[in-house]
Amino acid sequence: MAAGSVTIATDFALIVLTAVALGYLFRLSGQPTIVAYLVTGIVLGPVFLDVITEGELVELMAELGLGFLLFLLGLKLRIDDIREILRPVINIALWQTVLQTALAFAVAYALGFTLVQTTIIALATVFGATPIIVKVLADKDELTSLPGKIDVGVLILQDIYLVVLLAILGADSFENPTTIAANIAEIFVLMAGIGVFSYLAARHVLPGLFRMVAGDREAFFIVGIAWAFLFIYGSMALDLSIEVGAFLAGLSLAQVQYTTELTERVRPLTDLFMVVFFSSIGLRIAADDLFEFWQEAVIASIALMLGNFLIMFYLINREDFTPETSFLGSINMVQVSEFSLVVGALAVQQEFIEEPILGYLSLMAIMTMSASTYLIKYNHQLYDLTRPLWARFESDDKRDVELKTYRDHAVVIGVDDVTEPVLPVLHETVGDVVIVDRNPETSDRFDDTPYDVIYGDFKHGELRKEAGLDRASVVLSSSVQSEINETAIREADDDALVIVESDGVDNAVDLYEAGAHYVTIPTVLAGIRIREYLTCYIRDRSAFRTLVDDDIGWLRSAAAGPSSVEPGSDRSKPGADRFDPDADRFDPDADRFDPDADRFDPDADRFDPDGDTDV
Repeated sequence: MAAGSVTIATDFALIVLTAVALGYLFRLSGQPTIVAYLVTGIVLGPVFLDVITEGELVELMAELGLGFLLFLLGLKLRIDDIREILRPVINIALWQTVLQTALAFAVAYALGFTLVQTTIIALATVFGATPIIVKVLADKDELTSLPGKIDVGVLILQDIYLVVLLAILGADSFENPTTIAANIAEIFVLMAGIGVFSYLAARHVLPGLFRMVAGDREAFFIVGIAWAFLFIYGSMALDLSIEVGAFLAGLSLAQVQYTTELTERVRPLTDLFMVVFFSSIGLRIAADDLFEFWQEAVIASIALMLGNFLIMFYLINREDFTPETSFLGSINMVQVSEFSLVVGALAVQQEFIEEPILGYLSLMAIMTMSASTYLIKYNHQLYDLTRPLWARFESDDKRDVELKTYRDHAVVIGVDDVTEPVLPVLHETVGDVVIVDRNPETSDRFDDTPYDVIYGDFKHGELRKEAGLDRASVVLSSSVQSEINETAIREADDDALVIVESDGVDNAVDLYEAGAHYVTIPTVLAGIRIREYLTCYIRDRSAFRTLVDDDIGWLRSAAAGPSSVEPGSDRSKPGADRFDPDADRFDPDADRFDPDADRFDPDADRFDPDGDTDV
């Protein structure tokens, strides 16, 4: 092996190992791992150990890391998530961009930076830290709350602005105002063309394409990555940046139903590239460059966090949201984003600014992201402490928009012959029914029914959050995988009714011990049902014939498809004593089943084929 190859492999190994170690330490203290990746480059680079320089491999992977970061960002931007509040979000985002850019410009200029430096700093520090905000809010189960959706909507528009800015900074020439205007116009025209193609693909190509490969995990992953590189290639062929193509590729994929599963599949690869990208920023900075403007960075961080909060509060409050919503939506958005480093690194590459300015931006990102993590984590407590300050903004005209969120609903994990007949009953008694299934045909089968279908593997945490597992009042699993069922039991609300499936008696006992309210064992239940029918046949053949006719009728209805079985109809249950949807509804607030009392004893009252046939 050549010496150069050994050096490259050693550098890469050092980056990854250091990032893993620092990432673990940062997570223990509640800090974002992105900061750990940046510190990795600072530790290994000229600032401290100076054992790695930015070589060709690191540079290539850093460039891909930026592309995949934008691709993953696009995957999270579902227009439907903010459709209900689109108008106020657009107003907030547009004015926030203008006002926060002006604030950042004023602060940087007052601190003595040149006009060009001030302009780059102002353009770089206007973004919110999308990965951090989304991650912390998701962990707190507040991503689908009204403040969370307002922030996500603003971040979507900010990210579009970011892609445009990166494309402008990546242009070849800025010799005069005419050239700049021409470059900007060309960028917008090319982006519009790619955007139209992206929209048409999301509507007419991607659903069918992913439906074809969704059953094959490897093909599903490869198609997603290939789609990203198709857009990257097209973007580069049009002299646009990698980031533009990657972002639009993710944005088009975000509008199809397979997004959550694809995001989880792509995330490990994206995380690897992101480690190298943010580490590479630290590797570029010398110790003198990092700390040359440290006093200015401290002052600017405090000024921008306070100013950004007040600007966001004013803009959200102006849209007639309540003071609490305005406060929570504002305090989540006070940090200088990691994207300031993206803009700064590109500006250094294009020689608009020098390395010390990138060091200044890096220090601000580290300080504000670290502080904002705790601000978001304790946002409700901070509002309670400062509530008297916001009382003056209360009025009868301020009302929050009612958003549709899953709550006290039913989550059904997989649809099979056991769970499908229960769906109409759940819809009638509980309300919303969310089906989680990794069979791509399930979405088509239930397209005309009142049930919502999420494609993907239940093992993925983001998918469980999307389904609202921890807010469900009923959880029903048709999977016999112990890992899935134990996760469902562990993450379900303490008051939720949890029914799972097992392929054996021993596993069923374990699931009961884990907290399941009922464990269905199809093989055992089939034997019990046959015993009942056989006993009925011996005692009353006409009653037996009636039971069989009822079952045949139900099977014919089920074979016709789920839409033929209307919720609440007699076809919702085979056999006699049909369920009455208006009687004995499931009350999520009533006395819950006691999992520790009167449990099913798998060893008692077993059917004895050699014994008495009486039941």
